[in-house]
Amino acid sequence: MTAPSRTLGIAFSDGDRTSRLAGAVVRADGTLDGLAFGRCTVGGTDATDAAIALFDALGREDVRHVACAGIAPAWFNLLDLSRLHETLDRPVYAVSYEPSPGLEPALREAFDGDELDRRLDVYGSLPPRLRVEPEDDRSEPLFVRAVGIDDDRAAAAVRDLVREGFRRPEPLRIAAIAASAHREATEEREGRERSCP
Repeated sequence: MTAPSRTLGIAFSDGDRTSRLAGAVVRADGTLDGLAFGRCTVGGTDATDAAIALFDALGREDVRHVACAGIAPAWFNLLDLSRLHETLDRPVYAVSYEPSPGLEPALREAFDGDELDRRLDVYGSLPPRLRVEPEDDRSEPLFVRAVGIDDDRAAAAVRDLVREGFRRPEPLRIAAIAASAHREATEEREGRERSCP
């Protein structure tokens, strides 16, 4: 399988209370074809809603797949991949870069009561992580959770989105750069506004 014609990569960049997210529409040849920005709450439960709003703001029916940078942005503001898939009507996958024993112990340490239960419900609904070996033996494996697409096709799509010399799939690499720049610019502007009499 080759990479889809257009993939929306969604990445987050956290500030103190607000995480800025960017969505980068990237063509199969690696060309950036659109950007949108949003925000969610650090430590909140609104990351999924923010990702849906970002997709809607783009208005891009030509996007074929949606790739997310991990499942727990903005300090455990978990992404509900099944809800994203159902709402956006696209295959959705989350990509991470390190082996992990799972988030449940960290969730139990950080939250309790309803806050914990909500996060455990979302976390428990996620598909297992698939280890995706790179095309060459110089790179590290990626880890993918996919909804709306079978594991083999998701692994092939993710591999095809990685450009030579990089580890991240191109839509996520570009989205991460854009999210960081958006956060820095927003914080700088807000700082200037606070300092003005």
